[in-house]
Amino acid sequence: MSLLNSILPVALSAAPWLLLGLIVSGLIKALLPDAVLKRWVGGEGLGGIARAAVIGAPLPLCSCGAIPTALTLHRAGAGRGATTAFLIGTPGIGVDSLALSYALLGPFMMVARAIGAVSTAIVTGVLVAAGSRDVTHEQAGAKSCGGCCGSSCESGSDSSHQHDHPGAHGQELGTRLRAGMRYAFGDLLEDIGPWLLGGLIIAGVLIALVPPQTLANHGSGLVAMLLMAVIGIPLYICAAAATPIAAGMLLAGVSPGTVLVFLLAGPITSAATLGLLRREFGTAGLGCYLLGIVGSTIAIGLVVDALIGMSGIDVVAQAGAAAELLPVWLEAAALAALLWSGLRPLGRRAFKRLSHPAPH
Repeated sequence: MSLLNSILPVALSAAPWLLLGLIVSGLIKALLPDAVLKRWVGGEGLGGIARAAVIGAPLPLCSCGAIPTALTLHRAGAGRGATTAFLIGTPGIGVDSLALSYALLGPFMMVARAIGAVSTAIVTGVLVAAGSRDVTHEQAGAKSCGGCCGSSCESGSDSSHQHDHPGAHGQELGTRLRAGMRYAFGDLLEDIGPWLLGGLIIAGVLIALVPPQTLANHGSGLVAMLLMAVIGIPLYICAAAATPIAAGMLLAGVSPGTVLVFLLAGPITSAATLGLLRREFGTAGLGCYLLGIVGSTIAIGLVVDALIGMSGIDVVAQAGAAAELLPVWLEAAALAALLWSGLRPLGRRAFKRLSHPAPH
């Protein structure tokens, strides 16, 4: 019962902000044509890398969902550095995860996460551009996604062409908006839903069962940050699902800088991304990529802990204040709406199976 009492407040605090983030994600999906995205992300040098990192940041794609989009951009002429920056900046943060960060971690950690994700994308993009070489490769199919999040990969692949169709630009705004909302509350929510539920459970366990002093003694410093980076890099976890886990770690006594390393290293890459980069940019490019992520996230974590130490900011108090901004009835209504949206596809599938049972 204590575990449920720990999970429910986190879920209620997160629900309205996640709902807002999904709505904005749907708007971005509807109003940002892929042809425009390709034009903005193209180009070489620091300017192209920085544009790719900043433009990719608000897009509603997880690390595996970003793979087909980044692959399309690279083969359409985007440089290695810009492709890498897009591949890091896109899953590192998003409007949904930033809204959750504000609700569960407070404004300081939200800003630090946004700046950290973009900075990591730019630094790593520069390293890959400088240290890797072009690799001859064959055109890859859906297998490059590694099967880690099916609908994101499918939607990412399809979205790279949906606006290039001759009739796409003539679609009415209302049609695009409806398609964007179907994506946000369908594919996107279906992708992050199970991971988000797992994140809430882990956060509840940390809050309810782990004494704060236990992790406070071991959850800070260079070694702890390096461990977070090494664990987070091959792990597949989306930015939204990582947020409640980070909140649980923070309340359990882990330093904000160490928490930030987990928030950055976990969502921005995965085993599927590593495989793609090795094929596209070679072993040297993959090495630069890993060096950039590990070095950048740890440096950012150390800076954040130092800033908090000098300024005296109480991050835990900020997180608690942000969670109390909205009335409970609004939080409950948002949580109910999310549960209805998330469970509706499961209900449809169950009804379909009952109506059309498989032959024996």
